[in-house]
Amino acid sequence: MDTYIKIAQFLLSLSFLIVLHELGHFIPAKLFKTRVEKFYLFFDYKFSLFKKTIGETTYGVGWIPLGGYVKIAGMIDESMDKEQMEKPPQPWEFRSKPAWQRLIIMLGGVTVNFILGIFIYIMILNIWGKDYVASDDIKNGFSVNEIVKEYGFQDGDKILKINNEVPFSVLDINKQLFLRDIKTVEVKHFDGNNEIINVPEDIGLQMWQSGVMEPFSPRVPAVLDSVLPNSPAYNAGLLKGDYITSVDNISTQYWGDFTKAVQSNKEQKEMQITFKRDGLEKTVAVTPDENNKVGVNVSTKDVIEVQHKDFSFTESIPKGLSEGYWTLKDYMGQFKYVFTKKGATSLGGFMTIGNIFPSTWDWQQFWHITAFLSIMLGFMNLLPIPALDGGHVVFVLYEMITGRKPSEKFLEYAQITGFVLLMALLLFANGNDIYKWMTGKF
Repeated sequence: MDTYIKIAQFLLSLSFLIVLHELGHFIPAKLFKTRVEKFYLFFDYKFSLFKKTIGETTYGVGWIPLGGYVKIAGMIDESMDKEQMEKPPQPWEFRSKPAWQRLIIMLGGVTVNFILGIFIYIMILNIWGKDYVASDDIKNGFSVNEIVKEYGFQDGDKILKINNEVPFSVLDINKQLFLRDIKTVEVKHFDGNNEIINVPEDIGLQMWQSGVMEPFSPRVPAVLDSVLPNSPAYNAGLLKGDYITSVDNISTQYWGDFTKAVQSNKEQKEMQITFKRDGLEKTVAVTPDENNKVGVNVSTKDVIEVQHKDFSFTESIPKGLSEGYWTLKDYMGQFKYVFTKKGATSLGGFMTIGNIFPSTWDWQQFWHITAFLSIMLGFMNLLPIPALDGGHVVFVLYEMITGRKPSEKFLEYAQITGFVLLMALLLFANGNDIYKWMTGKF
C-alpha cells in the first residue's frame, strides 16, 4: 500500500507540472496566432488513452508517463514531422513568426515552472508556516565528524552564524556546507567560548568524496529508540531503551560517539558493545552488516526543541521568493558533483523521484516536493541541449544576434542528436534505479 501511495502522489504531481508547463508554451503560441495541433499529457506512441479535438487542437492523454508535449505547427520537435516542414511556410506556423515571438513561446514553459514553484512555496508558508531549530534549541550542541574537526569544530558546538548571518534553522548547516559558498561559521564551544572558524572552499567536495554528508548531527545520548528486526543488533539481543556506554572499551556517551566507533570498524569485525538496561551493565558481541551498520536508531525529541513560525500572506511572499531562489541555486550547486564517478552512479530516474514522496498522504509534503520538482523541471529544460526548450532558445538567440537563421536540416539533425542524448541519459538514470532496486539499496 505504501508503494501505491507514493506512485499516486508522483503521477499526480507529474501530471500537474506537465500540464502547466505545456500551457506555458500553448498560451503564448495562441496569443501569437500560432497553430497548436496537439496538447498531450504523457506520450501517445501508437495510441492514446483519451483524445478529443476542439477547434484546430487535439487534446489527449498518452499511455507512456514520461512527460508530455504540445505539437506546434511548423516547428521541428520530437514529432519529427518532416512532411510538414517540406511544404512552404504558412502564416500560422511557428517558423513564420518573428524571432522574439518564437523566443517567448519557447521560454513559456520554464517561466511557468519557476513562477509555479515560487507560488507554491508562498502558499505553503502562508498555510502551514515553517518549523525551525534555533542555536539554543539543541541542548547538547552538535556531534562533529572528524572531516570538519581539523578546521576547529568540536563536539558540543552550537552554530551561531553562517557567513556572519544567523541561520533560520541551524539544522541547515550540512546542506549549506555541501551546496553553498560558506566561508565562515561562528560557533559557541561546549566550554562557553565563541570562535569564528574559516571553512575551506572545497568542503562540499570533501563531504561528497568521503561520503560524510552530515558532518554535524545533534548530540543525542546513545539511548536506543528502535532496533530493526533481523539486524545484527537485534540478533545480539539489544532492545529499545538500552543505553550504549562503550564499543570495544571506547566510551560512547553520545550517539555520535557510537556511530564513529561503528564506522571506524572498516573491516566489519565483531565488536563488543556494552550497554545499560534496568540499572545493569551487559556486553554483547555484534558484527556489522555489509553496509557497516548494526540496525539501531535514537530519537532526538527530548534534546531538540522544534519551534514554529507562521507567516501572513504578505510575509510569505518575500520568504517564498527566497525559498524558490535558494531551491534553484542549491539544485544548480549540486550539478558539479554529477560530473564525478560517484555522481554518475548516483543519478536516479523515475523510481528515485517517486521515492522522495512520503509513504502516507501528506498534502504539505506533496506540495513541497511538487514545488521543488517544478523548479528542477524548469532548470533542466533550460539546459542548452537540442530537444529541450533550452536548445531551441539557443538557436533563436543565435538568429536574433547574428541575423542568420539555422537551416531546417541543421535543426533536424540537432533535434535527433539531442533526443538520442536525452534517451541515453534517461536509460542510464533509470538503469541505476533498477540496479539499486535489485540490490536492495533503495
